Amino acid sequence: MTVESTTDNPPRRRSMSLWLRTYGTFIGLLAMVLIFSLLRPGVFLSVNNLRNIAEQVAILAIVSTTMTVVMVVGDFDLSVGALASLCGVIVADMLIKQLGLVPSIAIALAAGALAGALNGLLVAYAGLSAFVATLATMTAYRGLSLWYTDGSTLFSGIDEAFRPIGQGSTGPVPNSVLIMLGVLAVVWFVMEQTVFGRRLYAIGGNAEASFLAGVSVRRLRLIAFIISGVGAALAGIVLTSRLFSAHPTAGEPLMLTSIAAVFLGMTMFREGEPHVLGTFFGVLLLGVMNNGLNLLRVNSYIQQVITGVIIILAVLISGLARRGQR
Repeated sequence: MTVESTTDNPPRRRSMSLWLRTYGTFIGLLAMVLIFSLLRPGVFLSVNNLRNIAEQVAILAIVSTTMTVVMVVGDFDLSVGALASLCGVIVADMLIKQLGLVPSIAIALAAGALAGALNGLLVAYAGLSAFVATLATMTAYRGLSLWYTDGSTLFSGIDEAFRPIGQGSTGPVPNSVLIMLGVLAVVWFVMEQTVFGRRLYAIGGNAEASFLAGVSVRRLRLIAFIISGVGAALAGIVLTSRLFSAHPTAGEPLMLTSIAAVFLGMTMFREGEPHVLGTFFGVLLLGVMNNGLNLLRVNSYIQQVITGVIIILAVLISGLARRGQR
């Protein structure tokens, strides 16, 4: 009897750890929805506020989804916020110069791809750490944005045809949300249903073994950074359209929150592994939290503290769950 009672507890602890690791972020999201609904009844769950949350998270979700691709291979990209600002400035300037809607957007996306390629070359081929390389390019992209605009905001003369991208709707759904859903669907399909995605996950699991198996590790890491660069550029375009102006530092908050969203998503469904669906739930959690705290008129600086605490808790839960499974 003694043996049975002592061997029964570890499986229970492992089951609880597995449960927390698998559904921790989702449970946190549901808890926040419940709390804010009780604190602001009739407001938080109103149609207008839910639409507002969807629009607020759309831009972050775009950056976070493409950031997930980089983090899958074991890297990360600190330059996405500065790059979103730079590409927003570029598209606004092209529109002010009356280059046309499609060419202006294409140039901004190409700039994002080139910037992502530079990051990838520095990391995958020059051998720099992702932290050092993207920290350096983040500083460079920020400097380019400030130099390009002379530190001012671009707003006068932007083509009105650009406004619906960030402010318009198709039926009841905001266009920014449709763009977000399109990015989520494409990246999810590529990562989960293609050989390319499986190879990226293999590199993140063991780059040396992947290389010995014939996988072009350097090339795929480069492509991952290009995807992240294009995602940052697209987010900058949508943000500029939503604000209908371009400030040289407008996108910088996206860097920390996108990394936070990916880490929060790593506590869902898969043990410590970045994946698109988990990242989306991480984005939702951050969006719901920020919206609810704004409704409660919590100081913005305190909101940053709360965000940091939530990230720490997410990492701790994931670590405790892994130790409990051993």
